[in-house]
Amino acid sequence: MKPELTKNNCFNKDDVEIISKKKLYQGFFEANSYRFKHRLFAGGWSPEIEREIFERGHAAAVLLFDIEADAFVLVEQFRFGALETSDTPWLLEMVAGIIEPGEVAAEVVEREAQEEAGVVISNIMPMLSYLVSPGGCTEKIDLFVAQVDSSQAQGIHGLEEEGEDIRVQVVSRTQANELLEQGVINNAATVIALQWLQLNLDKVIRTWQSQAPA
Repeated sequence: MKPELTKNNCFNKDDVEIISKKKLYQGFFEANSYRFKHRLFAGGWSPEIEREIFERGHAAAVLLFDIEADAFVLVEQFRFGALETSDTPWLLEMVAGIIEPGEVAAEVVEREAQEEAGVVISNIMPMLSYLVSPGGCTEKIDLFVAQVDSSQAQGIHGLEEEGEDIRVQVVSRTQANELLEQGVINNAATVIALQWLQLNLDKVIRTWQSQAPA
């Protein structure tokens, strides 16, 4: 019988020894080279390993959901990283932003909803957190769902000094799921959030309805 995985038989941070760290690049993002070793499942320690790691900070993203209209407020913007692999590098995404020092994730999505979509959100509910690409990147993203009035969502937004050119799109939940199935929505955070909401829709609606003023 396959043993059940528990935290008691997993390694933790104490089972990694960082030998050295060398800065490779510091710009809008950062890259460092690490030499390290770690404990092995069979016992003992690995040989020294060297890896280049992309360190871009951590982020938070929010799925803006209008339960009355059964629709989402999404944003469309250019993403250079999609230029080579996608039919179009203008992606349909959730509102998201980098967590700055001293901020908490829920504050970030509240701020970014106003900056990127021009809307005020309420009933912010955590979904989950995930590691973007832990083989070579330290970034973790915290996902939320929040209530919004989609009738207030329109126009082009973003901070000019950050080169942002963001168009707001209101998409019905049915249409969003179709775009997901067709591969039109193909960025990880939005894919994960839409799938999470499909699994937890009843819970979200019940929670928000219980919080509504009498």
